[in-house]
Amino acid sequence: MNDRMSLSPDAARQLANTTKTTPQMRGITPRYLLRALPWVDVESGVFRVNRRRTYVLGDDRITTHSDGGSPRIIPGDLRELPYLREADDALLGELAGAFTEVAFEAGEMLAQDGDAHDRLWVLVQGRAEKRSSGRYGEDALLEVIGDGQFFDLAAWTRAEPIPYRVKALTPGVALCVERSVLAGLCERDAAVQGALDAFVTSGDVMAGAEVPVDLSAGHDGEPDLPGTFVDYEDTPREYHMTLAQTVLRVHTRVSDLYNGPIDQTRAQSNLTVHALRERQEASLLNHPQFGLFNNVAPGQRVQSRTGAPTPDDLDELLSRVWKQPGYFLAHPKAIAAFGRECTRRGVPPVIDNRFGSPLLTWRGVPLLPSDKVKFSGNSGIGTTEILLMRMGEAEQGVVGLRPAKVNDEVEPGLSMRNMGVDQKGITSYLMTAYFNAAVLVEDATAVLQNVEVSNYHDYS
Repeated sequence: MNDRMSLSPDAARQLANTTKTTPQMRGITPRYLLRALPWVDVESGVFRVNRRRTYVLGDDRITTHSDGGSPRIIPGDLRELPYLREADDALLGELAGAFTEVAFEAGEMLAQDGDAHDRLWVLVQGRAEKRSSGRYGEDALLEVIGDGQFFDLAAWTRAEPIPYRVKALTPGVALCVERSVLAGLCERDAAVQGALDAFVTSGDVMAGAEVPVDLSAGHDGEPDLPGTFVDYEDTPREYHMTLAQTVLRVHTRVSDLYNGPIDQTRAQSNLTVHALRERQEASLLNHPQFGLFNNVAPGQRVQSRTGAPTPDDLDELLSRVWKQPGYFLAHPKAIAAFGRECTRRGVPPVIDNRFGSPLLTWRGVPLLPSDKVKFSGNSGIGTTEILLMRMGEAEQGVVGLRPAKVNDEVEPGLSMRNMGVDQKGITSYLMTAYFNAAVLVEDATAVLQNVEVSNYHDYS
């Protein structure tokens, strides 16, 4: 028996209109990098970065791989040593095979100031610090080195005493090779000996330093003035447009019958555009060829000293990109870890509103979060990186690249091209985003590496 005296809500809802949202998508992020980049419209599809000629002395990384559980040097990567750049594969293979494995513990001294440096050390895993005595006898931290870095190439090559001491900060593994192995290879290969001699006589020229312009200033009398010219790189780097692309399919039955109040094609295309832009930002950060994290110059790489990102670490980045630094960029977990270190020290970061959001800043430079910054190892306990950038073409910084105009453009650099209707009644749209990014001068970026995010403090 039905005792109801009025229409039920369930039955009434059958006659009511429903208020609907547009389709929501969890994967949409603020994409701060795309918003912060100054964009250059490229007319020809190619962007060439012309620079002054620089000294190229190799990278500061030698890559290793695991062979049966033991680390081994990748022979071809020994060409990062400047005098081995033209060496043949057989010689590099022989030298790589001469490296032996050395394990070390935290606090262990790997080298002492003034010792005969008869071994080249390549850190496979772990961190160590270089220290020396300052002018007045004080202890001075020179640098923290980590995975893939080596010491000391100049002292090992010249068979000179090492000019600093090296102490392990963490347990780790290194690969070492004796100076006698290099000497034996030079005796058999005159070309390598000649390249080594040129390296020894070149003095302490920093990698990436520009070839100087001869000038005279503050002279007395009438001396002969130097003549000079500014030389350019013979083969400047060119950036070509890369792309993110997909084919969006919408059945005509859907677009004809179910198109109100929300346009189905527009809703599908909007979400696809978001997906393309998310992929674009990930590529700009991590692509092996042009990704910003993979295009940081050797001298602009900094190792975190204690693992967790501290104010000291970010200050070190600012010392590398000191000319108009624009933004830090890091994973949200890294920014949270930095906030914890600031809280522990009693120096909470200032909050600034950028892009409509409150963002942490350090020394007035905003920290932009991006979940596309990668982790090495597990994201909960692995290590990540923090990037610092100077922005803009006028500041010789980082710029985004996109085509000046593409056919069927729906957003700058992004097109939606109708490919027609097939025999199944499905309309296809080719969705393409064209983009790239360029670092105009090497000191426009710096990166803090081996950043740990799992360090918490007990304030009780």
